[in-house]
Amino acid sequence: MIEHNNISQPIYLKLKEMILNGELKQGEKIVQEKIAESLGVSRTPLMKALLALENEYLVESIPRRGMYVKALNKKEIVDIYICREALEGMAARLLALSKDDKIIKQLEDCFTSFLNKEKINIKAYSKADEKFHSLLIKLTGNSPLDKIYFFGKIHDKVIGHGLVRPPEETLQEHFKIIKAIASGNANEAENLARLHIKKSRELLFNQ
Repeated sequence: MIEHNNISQPIYLKLKEMILNGELKQGEKIVQEKIAESLGVSRTPLMKALLALENEYLVESIPRRGMYVKALNKKEIVDIYICREALEGMAARLLALSKDDKIIKQLEDCFTSFLNKEKINIKAYSKADEKFHSLLIKLTGNSPLDKIYFFGKIHDKVIGHGLVRPPEETLQEHFKIIKAIASGNANEAENLARLHIKKSRELLFNQ
């Protein structure tokens, strides 16, 4: 049973976790009575949590049918990647302008273990890839940018694509982005970061 002064907050966090880990799937109806019973809460705080998730585009209310986990169509998925392309491009530019060696080290550390490997572990690389793209934003120290990006990454998790392209194709792209950032070439860093996301977007769009 959930206990918290602001009871809707932990419900909101639990429901978000259930959506992100696939326990509640895209398009699935949210049976409020069942959720309320399993969490040991009443319907009022549960509804507040669902409304918060609706504002984050994770849940949608369908008239006369109820609340559902948001199912994203192809256009919405592509739109998320377009936003990521712009945000990560901006982040790469800001990092290049900062000229901070500590930032370069953190970015490189994501992928150095995969260099010169004949076969790359997909699960490990997927985690490294996620960490790299999150760091790209966080290391800018730009709080509004981080919050906007977080929204897009949430939906990326819900989509569940994981790696869109294989490590053999993207590993060197990551290092080219890092190299441009390290050289302080803001234009090249932005262009390479945008191109990296654009390639994945175009692949998804053509599926």
